[in-house]
Amino acid sequence: MRRDLKVALLATLFFGAAGGIFQATFNNYLSEVHNLGALARGWLEFPRELPGFLLIFVIGALIILLRETQIAALAMLFSAIGAIGLGFLSPGMTLLLLWIILWSLGDHIIFAVEGVIGLKLARDGGEGHRLGQFGGARNLGTVIGVGIIFLLAKLFGDRYGLFYAIAAGSSLLAGIFYLQLNIGQGERPSKRFVFKRKYTLFYAISALFGIRKQIFLAFGGWVLVTIHGVEVSTIALLYFIAATLGVVMRPLLGDVIDWLGERFVLSADELLLLVICMCYAFSSDVLPKPFDLYLLYSAYILDSILFALRVARTTYLKKIVDDPSEITPTISMGITIDHIVAMTLPILSGYIWEAYGFRWVFIIAGGIALVGYFICLQIKIPVRNKLNVE
Repeated sequence: MRRDLKVALLATLFFGAAGGIFQATFNNYLSEVHNLGALARGWLEFPRELPGFLLIFVIGALIILLRETQIAALAMLFSAIGAIGLGFLSPGMTLLLLWIILWSLGDHIIFAVEGVIGLKLARDGGEGHRLGQFGGARNLGTVIGVGIIFLLAKLFGDRYGLFYAIAAGSSLLAGIFYLQLNIGQGERPSKRFVFKRKYTLFYAISALFGIRKQIFLAFGGWVLVTIHGVEVSTIALLYFIAATLGVVMRPLLGDVIDWLGERFVLSADELLLLVICMCYAFSSDVLPKPFDLYLLYSAYILDSILFALRVARTTYLKKIVDDPSEITPTISMGITIDHIVAMTLPILSGYIWEAYGFRWVFIIAGGIALVGYFICLQIKIPVRNKLNVE
């Protein structure tokens, strides 16, 4: 267990470095290299999130032959190939879409299995703590990866080929470490497909996360880049700050999940998200320059840190699941459901942005967050499951 934990944390660190590089540079890459506007940026989310929509079928096929650790290694290979393609083989939109889909496939597969790997290395009642540790390791990797990108951007300018080559190398190293894990050997294989009425609230929370994720991944950074002209080095610095804080905050937030429970944590997250949406919508109306931009920087960092709370969905599922073999396919189903929303919402948001302005994108997102608050208040852990984890 101790050896596997160390190896898994190293894999997560390199995975975090690759993902951090991608997230810190992607909006600038699309704007500067491919000259995309807000509407095109919204449409791009459809193919980018298509692997997430199909994930239940992808995981269902892979789980027949591979353990979760092997699936994670394969995901990192997909991400590496996609990163190389983005950096060196994207002269037009067709190939750009191909590499984005391949990167996204690896990204979505790893998020379906990394939580399961973490749960296998957690003690009962300490799931949040363990997943928080994994989140901290991921953020430490992000700090290292984004820090390198920040320095390279300052020294040599926006060299996206170099950036994505580093991301590809980090993904491959993560894959190598995942292949060295022994956990899951001899266990009953996970089921291929699970869809139960009992897990309806989990599915609803997953859909809410899909909405929240897409609004801010697609348009949070886009506001900074296109409305305020923020450079890639500054975006990387913001991501670096958020990741640095996350090294400490993610393990702490994992402990908070164990202490206060998923109901409190997820409902509080929705209220904070509402505040963040209002900052994006109205910062320039209530504050003079440059203080409006400083508020947006703060909102960007806070939102990045709060993404850590998504592990509360996984710990909640673990506490209500009927059989451990249902965790991986149920997480995959949750990701598929959140992408039913995630694939269409950015397109609609792009039209709203073009027709009515960017503020309305975040006003609507704030309304959805308020609805999400009342949905998360419905979370209840069955007594028998509480007794099992105490």
